[in-house]
Amino acid sequence: MTVIAEGYNAFETPKTATGTIKYLKDPASVMGLIKSGKLAEHILLVRGGTTTFLAPALTMGAIGVITMSGAPESHLGILSREFQIPCVMTAYLTGSSSRYVVGDPGDAHFAEIVAELEGKNVTLDCSDHDLGRVVLNA
Repeated sequence: MTVIAEGYNAFETPKTATGTIKYLKDPASVMGLIKSGKLAEHILLVRGGTTTFLAPALTMGAIGVITMSGAPESHLGILSREFQIPCVMTAYLTGSSSRYVVGDPGDAHFAEIVAELEGKNVTLDCSDHDLGRVVLNA
């Protein structure tokens, strides 16, 4: 088991999500994925916990979410619990010292995570009370 990223767990669940990570940067990318009919094949990677544009995907079959900032108390954390979708929040790469800093407008941390995670086939392990894990599938 190779854990490639970790973060806050939005809610503790034995349910796992397995799929290919897809970065969704804006509402158009969310709608494009929904229209493709491949929503259930992807773990959704978004920048923050206040990403309300992700709501249509949550109601139409999203299987898992990773955020690069935000907390379980955020809008997205609440929605993930409501829809029982495993969600790892404020994820950081286990092989990097870069961490999200509140108020830091820099994009380097986000760019590093997208470059490392997008396209990887992973499983979200949200069985721990506090810590969510992004596990690389062989």
